[in-house]
Amino acid sequence: MKKRFVLLTLLLLGAARFAAAAENWLTDFEKAKQESAARGIPILADFAGSDWCHWCMKLDQEVFSQPEFQSYAATNLVLFLADFPNSKPQTNAVKQQNKVLARQYGIQGYPTVLLLDKDGKVLGRTGYQAGGAEAYVKNIQSMLK
Repeated sequence: MKKRFVLLTLLLLGAARFAAAAENWLTDFEKAKQESAARGIPILADFAGSDWCHWCMKLDQEVFSQPEFQSYAATNLVLFLADFPNSKPQTNAVKQQNKVLARQYGIQGYPTVLLLDKDGKVLGRTGYQAGGAEAYVKNIQSMLK
């Protein structure tokens, strides 16, 4: 019983962290491109399965929800989430947009993280990487050079 409680608590905390981090992420790709153009910074597009993909949740826990990443992203990236959840509600427009984007960018696994310019051109492609937020930011910076 105690193990079940601990496991349930950890799952709920992980989901809460993902939801909190998701507040900073746009879900409208056209708005992300507009913001990218207006601010002169690239888009980080995260193709994820937020409520079922282990590596997506791990990437969020170890990187996206960490202060080092959030601080860097606030001034250097437009954050866009193309989510493919199993049970989270989404509008049909968001579902359709994400499906089209996944096909357009050849997404074959989750998480896939793309760095895009203001027009949606791919500048870099990555996914989950061990090492935490600081290492992930350095990887992003190297892809943008």
